[in-house]
Amino acid sequence: MGVSLHVALDGFGMVLLLLTFFLGILAVLCSWNEIRERAGFYYFNLLWTLAGISGVFVAMDLFLFYFCWEVMLIPMYLLIILWGDSRRRYAAYKFFLFTQAGSLLMLLSILAVYFIHGQQTGQYTFDYFELLRTTFQPGTAWWIMAGFMIAFTIKLPMVPFHNWLPDAHSEAPTAGSLLLAGLLLKTGAYGIVRFVLPLFPEAAVAISWWAMLFGVTGIIYGAFLAFSQTDIKRLIAYTSVSHMGFVLTGIFSFSEIAMQGVVMQMLTHGLSTGALFVMAGMLKERLHTRDITKMGGLWTSMPAMGGAAILFTMASSGLPLLGNFIAELFILLGTFTVNVMFSVLASVGLVLSALYGLRLLQRVFMGAIVVTNPVRDLSTREMLIMAALSVSIVALGLYPQPVIDTVHHLSFTLQPLLHE
Repeated sequence: MGVSLHVALDGFGMVLLLLTFFLGILAVLCSWNEIRERAGFYYFNLLWTLAGISGVFVAMDLFLFYFCWEVMLIPMYLLIILWGDSRRRYAAYKFFLFTQAGSLLMLLSILAVYFIHGQQTGQYTFDYFELLRTTFQPGTAWWIMAGFMIAFTIKLPMVPFHNWLPDAHSEAPTAGSLLLAGLLLKTGAYGIVRFVLPLFPEAAVAISWWAMLFGVTGIIYGAFLAFSQTDIKRLIAYTSVSHMGFVLTGIFSFSEIAMQGVVMQMLTHGLSTGALFVMAGMLKERLHTRDITKMGGLWTSMPAMGGAAILFTMASSGLPLLGNFIAELFILLGTFTVNVMFSVLASVGLVLSALYGLRLLQRVFMGAIVVTNPVRDLSTREMLIMAALSVSIVALGLYPQPVIDTVHHLSFTLQPLLHE
């Protein structure tokens, strides 16, 4: 049937694979004391999720890519429904239905590409490099691309397909939230860059204005919703909607510097937002609540966690010397050369991110002491997790060049689409 176990690795895939392994180790560490029941089955699902994500980043056969895409879904569904919080069943069903609906549309698109290529060449294959030579009629290309785009933008997530994300994040165990924010969302952006742009360049250019519009809408809408939350995990989940809007805007600006910013944003968002979810899990473990109105003045008893919270909130807000600043600056510079209005609106999202970040810090760590019971600060294991994430986000902010050099080949791969 033309299916092969074809895997390959370039700089783009390697950067994301390193992020997968790094966050995978931290996911195991942050589950150390949290998971008490069926621990063996829990780690089985955790590792299967990581296996599926790794497969997505290296698969060069579209059937294998689809298989790995589905492999991610089932163990993550089990992680949420078995080890999640009080509304875990609702959140798991919602996550499954949204993701599966997108997956089935992508399967139809993959089969369409497979049969069109077979009719043109007489060779039926799912090989990525062979399928790149397929030519499509403009109308056909648009419909096939739509199947891929819906699947990838649900995972990204793009407004209005973001609805599953806050529920899945808030009900998942800490490691589940870390993998969702740090890795699963990145598979959507990876799919757009790896498959949509090279397979359907003309159709991608045709929808670029709309894609950037939805990206900018996500940036501002996600920031407003984040500001209005009292549940700490839902607040952080909506920041992901806002930050991934930068990724969508950067990809469809078709600018070389913006594409470098997109890769940096995928990395730094995984680190900074992942760290915030780990901290939310630590607070939930100590206080048995996710409601930020029931927290306050925790800096007195938890100065180490408060310091880490400041660092990652500032990173999420895009402050200089931290990795997110480089990423968002590059995306805004690249977008500005294409569409000034979208670039200006996206930069408003940075101002809003500072507002919801400061609100989070003020409600949890500053102000009057609400929690009267003694609360312990970071343990050695938790300090190790925070230190690894802190060093990474600062290193990327001070010296991003190795990442930019590693993914430089993207400029050549997408050269027909990119402009300076």
